[in-house]
Amino acid sequence: MLYLTHNPQSHIPWNKGKLIGQKPPLKLHEIWAIRIRLQIAKKTRDLALFNLALDSKLRSCDLVNLKVRDIAHGKEIFKRAMVMQQKTKQPVQFEITKQARESLSNWIKQKNLSYDDYLFQGSFCKSNHISTRQYARILDKWISSIGLNPHEYGTHSMRRTKASLIYKRTKNLRAIQLLLGHRNLESTVRYLGIEVDDALDQHVCFVVFWVLTPEKSLDQGSEQVSTLFQIRRHYVQY
Repeated sequence: MLYLTHNPQSHIPWNKGKLIGQKPPLKLHEIWAIRIRLQIAKKTRDLALFNLALDSKLRSCDLVNLKVRDIAHGKEIFKRAMVMQQKTKQPVQFEITKQARESLSNWIKQKNLSYDDYLFQGSFCKSNHISTRQYARILDKWISSIGLNPHEYGTHSMRRTKASLIYKRTKNLRAIQLLLGHRNLESTVRYLGIEVDDALDQHVCFVVFWVLTPEKSLDQGSEQVSTLFQIRRHYVQY
């Protein structure tokens, strides 16, 4: 009779030596450090990809799948675009900032991309786009270029970056939920990596301010107040 024996020492955990868990967002000075390096190196594609990844806050599968028609009409880049998410099958809207529009326009002109072309095409075939793995390798180079450990960051760092910056400034979870295209608020809380109780307290306080405070009663010159009402006008629907 044969007996199968299991040697526990021969089993190596899949995550041994790897950093797991949430990947941190980039800080503001890190964003500019990468952006300036890409501009100096004249990496038109990488600059367009970097800026669009930050602005869109899309998952990597949605980002690499974008076509010219999703963000532009003719020679004009949209100030705001909407795409259907592959994971949730729900539409999500995002703003494209001026510097992102400029870098995208330069990239489209340089590659002479047409309406139905993928924005970021693969190396071997124009009819295909770069893979999510290729995007992750490109991101590793960006992170390494400013002296950070690429193993500590991932594609979700790009998705989380702008959402984290907006949350720190406004504490508005509902707006962040809409910007990220999450189905429920709990997903947004987990994604931002904040404590649930703190998030709920902040959200309740913000909703009281949001609903009860008329715009005329506040200092319209305040940058924070202007930001809050701008998000309310464009993103949050009650």
